[in-house]
Amino acid sequence: MKRQLSALILLTAFVSIISSCMNDEDIEYKRAFTAGAVVYQNHCQNCHGNTGEGLSALMPPLTDSVYLKQNKAQLACILKYGLAGKLIIVHNKPYQNQMPPSDLAPIEIAQVLTYVKNSFGNKLGGVKVEEVNKDLSICQ
Repeated sequence: MKRQLSALILLTAFVSIISSCMNDEDIEYKRAFTAGAVVYQNHCQNCHGNTGEGLSALMPPLTDSVYLKQNKAQLACILKYGLAGKLIIVHNKPYQNQMPPSDLAPIEIAQVLTYVKNSFGNKLGGVKVEEVNKDLSICQ
């Protein structure tokens, strides 16, 4: 019993130390990344793959940081309203397939963009819901 109590106290102290080392921004980022992984699995993974590799010549990969950076303001619009009839170039390869619109809320879009922009070899930082709302307000 003493051993279990000691282990519990030690574990509690360890968790307290680890959580006190993270600032609010780190905690918010980790929370968004984790929630974004779930949104990705439920809404994106079927077409873009487990590792963002895309689907042959039909669906573009999500592994191109250059495309993600150059189209940063359009990503929320693409997620919300879909994409049709527009040629996009990813990894120097053309794609012109249709992406359906989604019913994702702005917070879910921010979460999944945080996940995609920091997975599959990408390291582009988090996306805040305020940024998504701004981008959605100017969709063309």
